[in-house]
Amino acid sequence: MATQTQRQGDADMHRAIDDLVGVFTDPIIIWPGPWMDTLPEWIRSAITTERLIESMKAAKGETPTATDAEALAYMYPLSLEQPMDSEWAKIYLYLSTKVVARHKKTEIPEDIKVESLDDYHMQHLKELKDWIYERRIKARRERQRAVKAQAMREIEARAPEQLRLGV
Repeated sequence: MATQTQRQGDADMHRAIDDLVGVFTDPIIIWPGPWMDTLPEWIRSAITTERLIESMKAAKGETPTATDAEALAYMYPLSLEQPMDSEWAKIYLYLSTKVVARHKKTEIPEDIKVESLDDYHMQHLKELKDWIYERRIKARRERQRAVKAQAMREIEARAPEQLRLGV
């Protein structure tokens, strides 16, 4: 008989595996619009890399959140569709500065580089990243429910055959 501690450990292990698989399979949450299909491939790769890092941080007890690359990806099509107000433009340039330097190994031009944010802007960025993460996890759960429901339909459809009822 499994103890409460063993069951909790099993649940934690399953959650960790689910999160690790999610690094590679979770959807990229992106601003819906006409430019959403133009997200550069290097940003997609950066998202996977940064999700792995976030997953390792979460395994060590940190609260999981979306990554800088995910926040940049979310804002990318919006930046092409309409002007952003100065607050969000500053956040977007901050994310661009960080993600481009980290993954493209190039620099953003000095006249648009934003290397830090004040507490007010950081709070907005945190809220955006938390919102993106929640949507990502919600999409994962919905996909898992759909897969499970499909598997159950297939099992039910094969049931007479498995019972050799010939129906």
